[in-house]
Amino acid sequence: MRTLQKKVEITTPFITLGQLLKLTDTVDSGGMVKAFLREQNVIVNENEEKRRGRKLYPNDVVQINGKMYVIVSKDK
Repeated sequence: MRTLQKKVEITTPFITLGQLLKLTDTVDSGGMVKAFLREQNVIVNENEEKRRGRKLYPNDVVQINGKMYVIVSKDK
């Protein structure tokens, strides 16, 4: 079974993992990010990640709770 990839468009050079978690409605607030990362497995480019400040750039692939997100640069 293949996981569906969802594109997350950004207009800046990068976003942080914490911003992605809020943007995808995985957490309700920034205050919840640290606890979420402590309790859940988040994979960035096939490596487990626990840092909420991890910078995510276009073409990075993030897996959260069985969902896969690809960071893409929004065309201006």
